Amino acid sequence: MVPLFNWLNTRGAGVLLHPTCLPGNQGIGTFDHNVDRFLDFVQAAGMSHWQLCPLGPTGYGDSPYQCFSAFAGNPYLIDVNDLIERGFLTEAEVAPLRALPSDKVDFGALYQLKWPLLRKAFGRFKNAGSPPWEEEDFDVFKGRHAEWLEDYVFFRALKDHFGGSSWYDWPLEARDHASALKSGLQAELEGACEAHRFYQYVFFVQWARIRQATAARGISVIGDIPIFVAADSADAWSHPELFELDPVTRQPLAVAGVPPDYFSADGQLWGNPLYDWKAHAENNYEWWKARLLASSELYDVVRIDHFRGFESFWRVPFPATTAREGEWAPGPGLDLFHALKAEVADAKIIAEDLGLITPEVVALREESGCPGMAVLQFAFGGDEKNPYLPHNLIANEVTYTGTHDNDTTLGWYHSLDEPTKDQLRRYLRVDGREVGWDLIRAAYEAVSRLAVIPLQDILSLGTEARLNTPGKAEGNWQWRCRSDQIESLFGNTTDYLQKLAGLYGRLKGEPTVEPER
Repeated sequence: MVPLFNWLNTRGAGVLLHPTCLPGNQGIGTFDHNVDRFLDFVQAAGMSHWQLCPLGPTGYGDSPYQCFSAFAGNPYLIDVNDLIERGFLTEAEVAPLRALPSDKVDFGALYQLKWPLLRKAFGRFKNAGSPPWEEEDFDVFKGRHAEWLEDYVFFRALKDHFGGSSWYDWPLEARDHASALKSGLQAELEGACEAHRFYQYVFFVQWARIRQATAARGISVIGDIPIFVAADSADAWSHPELFELDPVTRQPLAVAGVPPDYFSADGQLWGNPLYDWKAHAENNYEWWKARLLASSELYDVVRIDHFRGFESFWRVPFPATTAREGEWAPGPGLDLFHALKAEVADAKIIAEDLGLITPEVVALREESGCPGMAVLQFAFGGDEKNPYLPHNLIANEVTYTGTHDNDTTLGWYHSLDEPTKDQLRRYLRVDGREVGWDLIRAAYEAVSRLAVIPLQDILSLGTEARLNTPGKAEGNWQWRCRSDQIESLFGNTTDYLQKLAGLYGRLKGEPTVEPER
């Protein structure tokens, strides 16, 4: 069988950094000039890829993997400097935002300060007659994205109207999507809906500029999409028939998670509603096709988080307090990928296949052709059969030192017991004094065609720079790098990464030369 998505045929290297982690004076990384300087580094290092976490609008907990929409963008990423230049905000109005910490994201303060600024900018935009921007006219944007945009903005307007409560706690008239559309609520909240359309407009216009900047430098963007949507999302509210939801209360019948694993002894109880895969199959996976099409317009490569859920997923009865009690249920398998291939024939998909991987999951990944993932931090502490040890890796794969869910390599190494440290040192033939760079070099050397390194490892940072700890409710997604840290990378670091890329055939997508058998 010929794999469906067989696209990774050149060697390359990339860096993992979520945009919220970028430097800047807006309380959070945004689509401002700091992106350009970061891309200068990526280009100077000889890298060809930039990987980021999902760009969707985040809710409680601030996780980009729990978004209000699978299609919308996060207004926190909007660069207010652009709004100042266009006359919709003043520098004095933005000054409190400038005073927020530059080394971490204070989401509470950001919520209090940025939303009023965005609302003020929208008011002035509207009063000015919604002037067309050179990138794309507002009305054209609304028409082009209407399929998802209208449900999303109505959802956000209703959420604001009901004090931020989750949609399944709204009055029945609003909780039921069809009833809400027939009520007078949409007309009543049209002003709020238009404001959210404007926020999405600005987000997408600014992201388009970033995409032009990456393309000009020959950098491909790897965008991450979670397999599941958030329970409190426009997707679940507007398409309840596609999820395992109670037809009356709209509460989930069961929720997503994973059983106990490397990250958690209790497993991970994500709480996402589960797909009714039979319903998706009956309409030929139209929602999933729309999602991949939208993602493929935003990114060059799409990484689907928790790929194994397409083969089988951990179904936890609702309500539950941990993910220990659950059962494996069958996913859509290759049928879904045939439907996606028919819609986006040239899609480039990475399969996040970490965790408990069975032969059936491996078969699905191989049949789909999607490259999987290998994390070098998972390679040590077992025997020589560990699939993440470099000698067990494969070509159609992406190798990482760690991901957004891992500690930094330095923090991870210092937490290991002595026998595991000893195994790593003997395997890599190093003394462990520069273990971060030892793992970077191992990733570059690997047979895997793509190597992606978190920026924290390139900066040789410790646990203080960890971005996310799975199972930890608070304190995640806050780390940011500083401008001086980005600047420190130019010179010795970029030169060394260039040499590594040249030594191991990863400079700007050099063609892969397969050895003769």
